[in-house]
Amino acid sequence: MTSQKTDMLQLLDRLSSARIVIVGDVMLDRFVYGDVDRVSPEAPVPVLGIRREEAMLGGAGNVARNASALGASVKIIGLCGDDDAGNAVAKLLSELPGVQTGLVVDKTRSTSVKTRFVAGNQQLLRTDIDDDRLVSDGTVKALIAATLENLPQADALVISDYAKGVLGDDLLATVIAAAKDAGVPVVADPKGHDFSRYRGADVLTPNRAELQAASMLPVGSDEEAEVAAGQIQEECGIAAILATRGPQGMTLMAAETGPLHIATEAREVFDVSGAGDTVVAALAVGLAAGADLGLASAFANQAAGVVVGKVGTAVAWPNDVVSALHSGELHNVEGKISGIAGAKDIRARWQQNGDKVVFTNGCFDLVHPGHVSLLSQARTAGDRLVVGLNSDQSVKRLKGDARPVQTEAARATVLASLSAVDLVVVFDEDTPLELIEALRPDILVKGADYAESEVVGGEQVKSWGGKIVLAELVDGQSTSNTISKLNKDNNS
Repeated sequence: MTSQKTDMLQLLDRLSSARIVIVGDVMLDRFVYGDVDRVSPEAPVPVLGIRREEAMLGGAGNVARNASALGASVKIIGLCGDDDAGNAVAKLLSELPGVQTGLVVDKTRSTSVKTRFVAGNQQLLRTDIDDDRLVSDGTVKALIAATLENLPQADALVISDYAKGVLGDDLLATVIAAAKDAGVPVVADPKGHDFSRYRGADVLTPNRAELQAASMLPVGSDEEAEVAAGQIQEECGIAAILATRGPQGMTLMAAETGPLHIATEAREVFDVSGAGDTVVAALAVGLAAGADLGLASAFANQAAGVVVGKVGTAVAWPNDVVSALHSGELHNVEGKISGIAGAKDIRARWQQNGDKVVFTNGCFDLVHPGHVSLLSQARTAGDRLVVGLNSDQSVKRLKGDARPVQTEAARATVLASLSAVDLVVVFDEDTPLELIEALRPDILVKGADYAESEVVGGEQVKSWGGKIVLAELVDGQSTSNTISKLNKDNNS
């Protein structure tokens, strides 16, 4: 493993110490999913048969969602209307781990909403609801006050500008100056042609089109991107530019690194929605966790590469980044172990790909041939296998204080090393019902020593169209028998 990969893995362990403040344009992203199998007789347009709808955080809210997924503590400050979309934004933010909200509600404005219509993996149409009126002086003062109040506790300030009117010149100048006085690095995702509005920021993260528009220079080659970024640095008073350039990777221009071109990782791209939010979030969280600008930029590149391989406005979880870092290696164990939030995200990606998800569960204390047979049968029942693993405390409640023999970390590692297993999720409850309801598997597998009516979660799985599979058992194989034999041998 290269030194940078080692540094990045060590950085992942420090992300939970990062504290960031985000100020910017908060919006709601709606996704309408369906199938297209005909063209409308009324006009030459596809007819989308709607199957389901989802609402997610967009804009600065999606930056917060990405930072939360990486483990950072977040304070988000933004503006929304007194409407259903604003209420949905507030609710979604309140559900994010480690996120505190500082939303200013303006009853005279509408909350920004983007709606995307998706068939399979193809986005057909996007509609926007925007309120482009000037923000009132009183609202601007409230946004500034909320930002300044939280800066002393921050390790980084993120400015997420979607040109919705929230980030006016006065607000930008005030919060950037305050952050500089407090020694807090400022990472800004810019919009528009005039990047001098962000004068004093430590890093700007324009995409290729934004860099070209702001510099009025070509940016096709590495050399052209360097010149364009250097011009913005000099003319606009920006310490560093991290330009995202799609398949050409990223270009970092900073005094501490010199020109640095970061190659993108080769992977299949499903959707670039929200990738810029991932970049600014990962960069800021990396800096807040103590990484230098070069390492934080490389980390942001890895996180963005993960996100474009998912459908919709997605996030990169730490285990996703671990998987990406180990993608060329023989074993990828850590990337197959996830918490419930990350597992839901992975399960959604599999669902978009049309994969049938199988779920089974157990303590798996000392893995034996019976376990291997169960897992093999479960894996052949569908396309992806998720194993729910009882935590140490859960095992003790079920089997007594002498168990488990192996810790949950050791048991999860053993399971994740098996080729049949795609994902391991540890749960602390006595039964996996809550986990099953969260992941909504298509197939639920248990050993044939259970009757179908006795399988926990069976009724729930059948209620959403799934099925139960009872796996054949291997005679004489159990962890209890193995422990008894070991105890007998030791006492003889």
